[in-house]
Amino acid sequence: MPSTADSQLSFGVIGLGRMAQALLTPWLEAGLLQREQLQLSVASESSAQALRQRFDCPVHTDPSACLAVSELLLALKPQQLDGLVEQLGGRSAIAAAAASRSEPPLLISVLAGVSSERLQDCFPGWRVVRTVPNTPALVRQGLVGLAFADGVSAEQQQRVQTLFAAVGEVLELPESQLPAFLALTSSGPAFVALVAEALADGAVAAGLPRARAHHLAHRTLAGTAALLFEQDLHPGELKDMVSSPAGATIAGIRVLEQSQLRSALMEAVVRAADRSRELG
Repeated sequence: MPSTADSQLSFGVIGLGRMAQALLTPWLEAGLLQREQLQLSVASESSAQALRQRFDCPVHTDPSACLAVSELLLALKPQQLDGLVEQLGGRSAIAAAAASRSEPPLLISVLAGVSSERLQDCFPGWRVVRTVPNTPALVRQGLVGLAFADGVSAEQQQRVQTLFAAVGEVLELPESQLPAFLALTSSGPAFVALVAEALADGAVAAGLPRARAHHLAHRTLAGTAALLFEQDLHPGELKDMVSSPAGATIAGIRVLEQSQLRSALMEAVVRAADRSRELG
């Protein structure tokens, strides 16, 4: 964290998509950040105007305005990273910004699959933490994986832990485990949503109105998750609890097993993890 020699703790954000906005809102509401500390950057002036109204703070279209901060949230798309480095004036300008502070600034990355090594190469002189928040953070029910690169101080680590605890459960992991974490927790909601949609479609085919089918599918998933957590059940235990001999449930499970649903979900997680590694 910056010492009193720095003007004040300042926080920049480059890239303000849905996730970055979902993080900023609870941080401001909880008093973890103040609006006067913020320097935000987006690509277009129209987006900047909308965000100025929403967050009541400076929003720039030139990302270099965010270099003079003590903490920087990097939330653009992974494929935009090289272009950002050029916009910021190259690695020498980025390193000079870090050197101008009494303590190296902290780079908080939410770029999927981009390794700490690459981030440190792009932001020389900065301390780096990789974060993997998932979409349930939008309703503060998220899971967030953290991997701190060498050099991040204990105070900076605690700061990051506190920030992300505002949107869900935080787990510190070895960086080598982040691809698997991302595949399960970040890609997983899309897989679960696909299952929910398929369940609702099946209910429509069986005779329920679509709106009711979607509502019931969502509630079934939410209730099942709550039951697994609150009673600390293995998923197989819950499956066996519901499956009566020669009953409707086991008949449906037989179809799913014949269709290799279990294998398909496993392969989806493995492929998502592999793709995450490719992005880095």
